Amino acid sequence: MTNAQPIRSIVIVGGGTAGWMAATYLARRLAHLRLDITVVESSAIGTVGVGEATVPAIRDFFAAVELGEPDVLRETEGTIKFGIRFDGWKAPGERFFHPFGLYGVPARGVPFHQYWLKMRAAGETAPLSDYCLATQLAERGLFLPPSDRPANDLGVFNFAVHFDASKFAALLRRLATANGVRHVDARIARVDLSAENGAVAAVVLDDGRRIAGDLFVDCSGFRSLLLGDALGVPYIDWRQWLPCDRAIAIPCRAGDRAPPPLTTATAREAGWQWHIPLRHRIGNGYVYCSDFTSDDAAEGVLTASLEGEALAAPNRLRFTTGHRARFWEKNVVALGLASGFLEPLESTSITLIQSGLERFVALFPDRACDARLAATYNRQSVLEFERIRDFLLLHYRANGRVGEPFWDHMRSVPPTEGLRIKLDAWRAGGEFVRNEWDTFQDPSWLSMYAGFEDWPARHSVLADQFDEAELREILARMREAVAGTLRHAEPHAAFLARVVGG
Repeated sequence: MTNAQPIRSIVIVGGGTAGWMAATYLARRLAHLRLDITVVESSAIGTVGVGEATVPAIRDFFAAVELGEPDVLRETEGTIKFGIRFDGWKAPGERFFHPFGLYGVPARGVPFHQYWLKMRAAGETAPLSDYCLATQLAERGLFLPPSDRPANDLGVFNFAVHFDASKFAALLRRLATANGVRHVDARIARVDLSAENGAVAAVVLDDGRRIAGDLFVDCSGFRSLLLGDALGVPYIDWRQWLPCDRAIAIPCRAGDRAPPPLTTATAREAGWQWHIPLRHRIGNGYVYCSDFTSDDAAEGVLTASLEGEALAAPNRLRFTTGHRARFWEKNVVALGLASGFLEPLESTSITLIQSGLERFVALFPDRACDARLAATYNRQSVLEFERIRDFLLLHYRANGRVGEPFWDHMRSVPPTEGLRIKLDAWRAGGEFVRNEWDTFQDPSWLSMYAGFEDWPARHSVLADQFDEAELREILARMREAVAGTLRHAEPHAAFLARVVGG
């Protein structure tokens, strides 16, 4: 069948990370369609610009747009990330790590963690983290590239990157314009809707120019200029589960120590603080709930904890966790903050832009914009947001900071139905429930359960295929294998110096 009404033009409203990721990805993935792609952004309007930590899926994006990882690291002052360390969440002074890698090796169809649970009950003291190569690399400040052909699951791990968000957007802008994307630097004065079907027909600039398009991508940030304002798609508020509604961001000068290959999330009085090490500075921010502290108090906590001189004035942000009821409406698809917001506790902001683009390309419409395609996209997008929401809620509900009003409140927040089902299966027998569009897989949930010492009532009877003596020897060999692999790693700082020259 031939396409009678092919899309010929796409207008992306807003730049920043979302807008330029969209422009770069669409220009590369749909190059064969010879689309006219235009990005309309105003240099007079600032971007949030604090999405500086990613998850390993970002490497797939780099590959899709033909960006080399060394080039990204070099151009964005980037560093490596093997996961997130959570300081003070279980209790003040305690920490644990969420790695981008597997734990141990399964045997006879039984997951490794079931054997580990059996041996823990028998008095084995080696922590779960001893069986995860990504955790060990992060804790030791080392880098090792993942193997294309690991011998077993002990060698299965991945990495993400930290980068300067404004430099990343600039890199993508150069790449996109080199691939034919048109860049218009101007403010949008109004949005014209079609009298025929209510879709967006054009955006009109403050100088009177009118930019029409077949499809529009809304990357206008919290304003949601097209999806929210022009098309009136309502916002679904999730503050009943995730009540943090403010953030303050302050970059500071990096100290003399080598940047660790990890992000840190530190529990504070009314929320948590991020620490993202770049080569030229540290990204810092405090995400908090305004019901439990004031803006000035939060700023004081953040400034007092900076490890170097502040490099900019505090940037105060307000947000509501949740999402637009529909992510694709008529001929508009929203990405990034224009579609919804989940606090950056697990660095999901950029991966949500990426997955939204991947879905959009897979369902790419003609000018009729078949509502069934939009319905499929919207169902998948909502599910992805809900799965991440449940994972974030687990972090808060499992906290052990007793006697602190914010944290006491978060332990009392009822779980969603999806989270309750996962918790019930785990606590009853150490089982994982896998859902469609789960961003975080079994090892991620396991790292949280272990970090908060939320243990199941029993291990699986299938783990009794080995006796304790056999398992003790097997587990010792696994720990030795991880330690042996670490000898092939190099310091993170040495890797950066070798690859990017800085």
